[in-house]
Amino acid sequence: MLPFSPSFAMRDYQLQNILRHMPAGIATLLGPELRYGFVNEAMQVLLGAEGLEGQPLAEHTTLPTDLLDVLLEVYRTGKPYVVKGYGWPQTSGQAQEEPVMRYYDLALEPIQYEKEEERGLLLFAVDVTAQEEARQRAHHLALETRRLDARLRVLTETAPLVTFTVDAAGSYEYVSPQWYYYTGQPPTADLNAIWPLLIHPDDRLRVIYQSDAAREAGTGWSYEYRLRRHDGSYRWFLSRALPELHAAPDRPTHWHGAVTEVHDQRELADALRRGEAELRFLADSIPQLIWTATAEGLIEYYNQHTAAYSGMSPDELGPTGWVALLDPLEQAGAARRWVRSVATGENYEGLFRMRRHDGQYRWHIIRVRQLTDDRGPRWFGACTDVDDQYRLREVLQVQYDELARTNRDLDTFVYTASHDLKQPIYNLRGLFDELRRTATFDDPEQEQLLSMVDESLHQLDVTLHDLAATVQDQRQLAAPTELIELEHVLEEVLLGLRTQILDAQATITADFGAASTLLYGRANLRSVLHNMLSNALKFAHPERTPYIQLVSSLSETGSPRLVVQDNGLGLTLREDSTIDFQRFERQHPHVAGAGIGLYLVQRIVTSRGGHLEVESTVDEGTTFTIYWFE
Repeated sequence: MLPFSPSFAMRDYQLQNILRHMPAGIATLLGPELRYGFVNEAMQVLLGAEGLEGQPLAEHTTLPTDLLDVLLEVYRTGKPYVVKGYGWPQTSGQAQEEPVMRYYDLALEPIQYEKEEERGLLLFAVDVTAQEEARQRAHHLALETRRLDARLRVLTETAPLVTFTVDAAGSYEYVSPQWYYYTGQPPTADLNAIWPLLIHPDDRLRVIYQSDAAREAGTGWSYEYRLRRHDGSYRWFLSRALPELHAAPDRPTHWHGAVTEVHDQRELADALRRGEAELRFLADSIPQLIWTATAEGLIEYYNQHTAAYSGMSPDELGPTGWVALLDPLEQAGAARRWVRSVATGENYEGLFRMRRHDGQYRWHIIRVRQLTDDRGPRWFGACTDVDDQYRLREVLQVQYDELARTNRDLDTFVYTASHDLKQPIYNLRGLFDELRRTATFDDPEQEQLLSMVDESLHQLDVTLHDLAATVQDQRQLAAPTELIELEHVLEEVLLGLRTQILDAQATITADFGAASTLLYGRANLRSVLHNMLSNALKFAHPERTPYIQLVSSLSETGSPRLVVQDNGLGLTLREDSTIDFQRFERQHPHVAGAGIGLYLVQRIVTSRGGHLEVESTVDEGTTFTIYWFE
């Protein structure tokens, strides 16, 4: 407890004046009531009042409650107390104004006057608001720094890469746990000793040299090398680091970096390079003019065959070289089409003559397609030499035209011959009938001979009629197609076969509900139905009434088909089940006919892209299935 003499304070006026004007707040509190004694100017501002001398603390105080309690306790115990950075709300005295928190270092010292029993307290307050706020800001910054550091550590230790820090001497100060997971090394391993040993021997010296050179130059580094895994295999990694500058701009103190596995990307890049080299080799080996162009249509690559064919280097060909190789009469039109394709992205295709290095023009098919990928649109073109095929096609076309003309001439001759021969047949028939009516023969085989002559005349007449029908049907093979109602065409055919149907007392049924229409040539369809029905009537079994059934349906692939079934004599089919009806081929010679009906049906169906299937049992009947289209 400090002694204090009032007589000394009165005599030392200069000291009291100094204390009154000190920036720190000073006040004395006397007696049990803690009456204000000496109060300097700074303390009056702090308390927000003047003229407090002699007033008890309890009657006039703006002290916080906790501070008042501490003052009473210090007075009671007589023990001094010091508090740092005490928060003391301050107001300017205006109504409804929020208090402003200020901070003070407080010292509470008990005092005892000489030769007097009255005791008191000395209150000393120093404003440390600026220091306390700075301390609090530093504290918050430290907390935020620790929080960010913890977050950064979590991020670096959970990312699929290895992070590290090395100093200026190249010693590792930190490495993330991923390094230990990958290498299988214990946490106690000496990084500076073991890390270089885990680098592939072929990469080790290069990596050490590049790291030392970067630290010496004060720059970062970026290189790839192979690092041994815990299972002994080596995988490619990318190491990148940047310097940290503190002491001076040109003297880095640390390097922070990351090691990222790029093994799969490296292998993919190698595979792409190999694939590109193989494709380039393939393009150079193809005997075609191969080239690629940018999105704007400017050629950036020619294969070797292009240079060999044109006799010009890629620089001489330029970005539009293939157009310059065309016939001068075709260049303008081809160029306009190419510009339009580049603008619209449409494929380009055309047949042009291209100049060879010896000046000869040869026919080429030029095809260009656009490919769009991550690198953007590009054009790929090929010029295929078809000169030999083109000239061969011209020769074949000439030969085809000659054959077609010859075929037409033959058809005309056969049709004319069959037509012209009909009149002599009619004459012979008339003479034979007159001869039978008026002449008599004394011959026991008279009836047999007359029957044979009659049969021969009838067979000759049928043959000439079928020849004419064959030629007529063959001319109609290329008849235009139309959507036809099967029922209508069947009615026309049945009307033409009415006499044969009545003579045979045949029953004919039709079910076209599943596929009632057919896109076909009308004349062709009529000929098919006529020949199928007339054959069924002609080759009916003599011991039963003919029954013919027609059913139209769709196959498993959705194509139309027609099934024609009869109960006639049947056919003897080949063992290999192949169907190939030939002209004039007959299985029942005792029945009159020329043997060309089924041949015509098969020819018409196959010429339209369909085929014919047959199932038959001799003496039971035959089922024909006509697949109009494959």
